[in-house]
Amino acid sequence: MIRIDPAASMAVTIDDVAKAAGVSIRTVSRVLNDSPKVGDETRLAVQTIIKNLGYSPSSRARALASGRSYLIAVVQDDPNAHVIGVLQRGIVEVCSQHGYELVVHPVRFSDPDVALDIERFVQSSRVDGLIVLPPTSEIAAIPERLSALGVPAVGIASIETPRYPSMLISQERAATGEMARHLLDLGHRRIAMIEGPPHFRSAQERKAGFLAALTASGLALEVKLRPGDYGFESGLAAAESLLALERPPTAIFACNDTMAAAVVKTAREAGISMPDQLSVAGFDDADLASMISPSLTTIRRPLRDMAKSATEHLLTMINERQPTLPPEAVGLSLIVRRSTAPVGAV
Repeated sequence: MIRIDPAASMAVTIDDVAKAAGVSIRTVSRVLNDSPKVGDETRLAVQTIIKNLGYSPSSRARALASGRSYLIAVVQDDPNAHVIGVLQRGIVEVCSQHGYELVVHPVRFSDPDVALDIERFVQSSRVDGLIVLPPTSEIAAIPERLSALGVPAVGIASIETPRYPSMLISQERAATGEMARHLLDLGHRRIAMIEGPPHFRSAQERKAGFLAALTASGLALEVKLRPGDYGFESGLAAAESLLALERPPTAIFACNDTMAAAVVKTAREAGISMPDQLSVAGFDDADLASMISPSLTTIRRPLRDMAKSATEHLLTMINERQPTLPPEAVGLSLIVRRSTAPVGAV
């Protein structure tokens, strides 16, 4: 026979907390929802009882009590699984600390009705707010619709997009300028760049920053550009084209680490030694950047920290009923590893 302790089988209820604390159920509810209508002493007493009893309100109960769903949506369409994965982990980390759950709404960047799709999703899902990831965050019609709906939203992008209630802006143009100066300082004068998708603003910003720094140097340079789409295959095609030139570049900057890894593969198969014959650099500081050989010089985007900050911004707007927050600029950093070296280094 299996004996069941009836006390252990009964979940602690909000009524139990209210009785133990000597307050009303409404007061407990206000404490759970961070209401400013509760005094500090009462708040602390209720929180202590909640902890001692091990009370955990159900998401349904919290939603009914507060009028919220306790759901945050992330809107995404990015071919780079590394970027999506790291951003999602950062968002989930903050959501879990505050009792929110994450809902993922995938979209197609190329869909002309993507803004309408997001509007319908918001209306049907009753999410409390949204975080819109690049490149979708670059579409101007999206913040316009979200603003009309009055739903809190944070965009993460490489440029500021008007009408977002709040944004995190990664300073990618400045970062690629720093990468260009790094290669110039190493003595490289035949330099190539593999671009990202031309319709992505991130790719446009990276290209603009890199080329502007090369031009500003005033040096006599041979600069070659090749198209890419952030994918490995496009990196292979670009690398094969560049390394087959009569005067191939001594340094290749790829606009993300995946394409840079393709350059490393192509050069190795061609018998080109890196970094003494060819320097290679990327962008993102994905996990593979430190795994390949030689380890990759790259631009580090603090994706996890950016995602956490975006989520904190969103929760502040939701909890404090702030319609907007100032945009936050995020600096990126050059990470120098073994894939870049002075021209002709041994």
